[in-house]
Amino acid sequence: MEIGILGLGAMGSVMARNLAGAGHTVKAWNRSGGAVEGVTMVASQVEALQGDAAFTMLADDNAIRETLLAPGVLEGARKGLVHVVTSTISVAFARELAAQHAAAGLAYVSAPVLGRPDVAAKGELNVLAGGPPEALAKVRPLLDVIGKRVWDMGPDAPTANAAKIACNMMITMAIEAMAEAVVLTESNGLARESFFELILATLFGSRSYQVYSANIAANRYEPGFKARLGLKDLRLATEAASETGRALPMLAAVRERMSDTVAAGMGELDWSAMAALTLGQVPPPRD
Repeated sequence: MEIGILGLGAMGSVMARNLAGAGHTVKAWNRSGGAVEGVTMVASQVEALQGDAAFTMLADDNAIRETLLAPGVLEGARKGLVHVVTSTISVAFARELAAQHAAAGLAYVSAPVLGRPDVAAKGELNVLAGGPPEALAKVRPLLDVIGKRVWDMGPDAPTANAAKIACNMMITMAIEAMAEAVVLTESNGLARESFFELILATLFGSRSYQVYSANIAANRYEPGFKARLGLKDLRLATEAASETGRALPMLAAVRERMSDTVAAGMGELDWSAMAALTLGQVPPPRD
């Protein structure tokens, strides 16, 4: 298949490489240029929308709005194209994108992913896919290249975005929970490594606990997913929660903690650096 990629950041570049390595013809557009082995760079986003499918992996709502909803972009895409947005975006913007694509005669799929760049490089992302069944069926072989499992979130594309935002919200809650637990156990003489060995072998053995407990144990927060992006996702969760009319107090607490983390100058560190605030530690300088 001929595939377009819009956005060659840490995630987009490895997705493009994996798709090209699987034998697909991949053409990419990136605002700041760049190059990926096996991928042909194109000069405009419209050129990246001329194949069978296109993937967009840009940072946030505003970046995608500027890229895709600029005059003539969607209108210039090849009819029959399935456009897959793998970014973490707001539920409200996903609804807008679905409507804009329908108006342009294009199929739209939301497919945000769970996994850091190292997981993406192995093609082992979890893909949360929502959209019309026929569109999902067309791009399913491509999603299978970038992910180890594709989770069908149903025919309404924004449902996938709600699920992704909820997942990221829960990861921050897990980070804060581990940090607060360490405050209790360490103050009573139990090394954090021993406590984490306990919880990973009994109560909480998932990848999120494994990855972020290791960061907290070492007080090292090399960026996998940056705190400033985590704060953005918690803002999206807050916006989605406001539509329900229900208060989510745990969300409010972790958003405040993540905001304090960014304000303390740790926005470029991994988002698990929020644990350092709870533990009263300053991460050492990055090597």
